[in-house]
Amino acid sequence: MTTVSVITPSGKGGADVELPGEIFGAKVNIPLIHQVVVAQEAAARQGTHATKTRGEVRGGGKKPYRQKGTGRARQGSLRAPQYAGGGTVFGPVPRSYEQRTPKKMKAAALRGALSDRTSHGRLAVVSAFVEDGEPSTAGALTVLRTAVGEAGSRLRRPVLVVLTANDDVARKSLRNIPRVRVLDCGQLNTYDVLACDHVVFTQAALAEFVARTGGGELVTVDKPAAKPARAAKPKDAEEPAAKPARAAKPKAAAGDAEEPAAKPARAAKPKAAAGDAEEPAAKPARAAKPKAAAGDAEEPAAKPARAPASRARKTTTATATESADDSGGDAAPTGVEQRSSGTSGKSASSGSGAAQKEEEE
Repeated sequence: MTTVSVITPSGKGGADVELPGEIFGAKVNIPLIHQVVVAQEAAARQGTHATKTRGEVRGGGKKPYRQKGTGRARQGSLRAPQYAGGGTVFGPVPRSYEQRTPKKMKAAALRGALSDRTSHGRLAVVSAFVEDGEPSTAGALTVLRTAVGEAGSRLRRPVLVVLTANDDVARKSLRNIPRVRVLDCGQLNTYDVLACDHVVFTQAALAEFVARTGGGELVTVDKPAAKPARAAKPKDAEEPAAKPARAAKPKAAAGDAEEPAAKPARAAKPKAAAGDAEEPAAKPARAAKPKAAAGDAEEPAAKPARAPASRARKTTTATATESADDSGGDAAPTGVEQRSSGTSGKSASSGSGAAQKEEEE
């Protein structure tokens, strides 16, 4: 719903009018509007045009010349179409160009045209064109320029003014102004709305048109009264006293007031004297394992090297050598040394150091 301000002849702001959305906010159907306008223009044609055929033209009853012997084309009348002054072939005849258009299509096209002017801001409402009861062209033109928004003395665009049927004062005031078309609200049509750039309603004509088209009653919204300006304060009046400043707290003297005691420091742990208190004994060090003398203790014998199971000679020789050592013989048999020369060296090297020392002794 669109709201439009009502323009008054005095120039003061009037009330606001709410335009019904079903009339001034409808969808614009251009093909429908074109069809309705063409039908309206066709219905305005008189259709009284007519021409005379060769049978209606005066004269031509005698044959111009004989049928044969002249060498010319045969002719039967001088009022034939090929002769000057003859009849007209297929000429216009009186007829009606009226097209039948349903009423609902006409109403829908008119709503679309008014909605187009409203959406572009080219629809205005005035309370009246003349305040007094006497016609005034100058006063009506001033109101019309204000409604259209033109500042010149003459209107540059065509304007459609819609009045009530009994508003003769406004009609006489506007009839001599060029580019102004005046219609009653019952005569409002699609063609005239589209032929003019601006549409101006009087408030009474708008209410009648809305009621006629089924839009209900016109809703008028009064503007709220302006708030009165605040009266200026006289200069002589005394200004209110300023708020008193907060009194500063008196600083207490050094000896008069006791300051809050500070938090007591943590008491330091007293250091004990060397003889008075015994320090906690340190953790005893791990006792070192006593190294055994060379002769006192025997070192554990090293693990004998693994002998391959496939070689029987080395195992037999090692067994013979161990038996010789146990018996305390000074030297092994010569035959055994020769056979196990390589094996005895390996077993001696793999033995422990203590066993070697005993052998050297």
